[in-house]
Amino acid sequence: MNVEFATCDQFEGWERAPDAAAALIGRFGARDILEIGSGASPTLSPRFVRTCGLNYTTNDISAEELAKADRGFRTLCLDFAGAEPPVALRGAFDAVFSRMVNEHVRDGERYFRNIATVLRPGGVTFHWFSTLFALPFVVNRLSPELLADLLFNAFVPKSGARYKKFPAYYSWGRGPTRGMIRRFSDLGFDVLEYTGYFGHRYYSHRVPWLQALEDRKARWLARHPHPLLTSYAHVVLRKRG
Repeated sequence: MNVEFATCDQFEGWERAPDAAAALIGRFGARDILEIGSGASPTLSPRFVRTCGLNYTTNDISAEELAKADRGFRTLCLDFAGAEPPVALRGAFDAVFSRMVNEHVRDGERYFRNIATVLRPGGVTFHWFSTLFALPFVVNRLSPELLADLLFNAFVPKSGARYKKFPAYYSWGRGPTRGMIRRFSDLGFDVLEYTGYFGHRYYSHRVPWLQALEDRKARWLARHPHPLLTSYAHVVLRKRG
């Protein structure tokens, strides 16, 4: 198990996600792949999927969103934090991943239990997500939804408007604590990699001086880490058996 810490500028959950996901898929030799919560815009391109000969399924809870997906992708309308997946999906995939989805999951235990159900023995699952207890995410979690929306629109730069605001619950949304590692192990996963990232960029648009302090704090925490204070995380798990 490899546990590491870094600052948020090294987090791969956004623009660098396609390259990072492709590297992990290649590293584990995955062919039957499911991306959770990707809807009409999967992380990997149709061209990449065709070139690599992948069976790539994009998932969402919205059939309307899935209907917009490129025909090169298979689609799956299913809430992984809901009921158990259909029998036909058990052991159907050798890789399941998501990015910036897990913080919106209401029931993290059920979510990962269902992921384990659709994975083959030895299959991998990897995720990039926001975590508690960075201040903006604590406010987001505790504030009424209308207030959270107002704060999001105030602090997210206009260039970030393409990221739609969804309710956030942060169930199992933590950095690499001993408790989280134990939870994953109890569900039958080996934790291969768990990286926590400190800091965020939410002050840069409105309060530059506060952002400078946040950046300094993030660098200090990366050298003296406490896993409960991460802002983002990346985890790579392998299903035992």
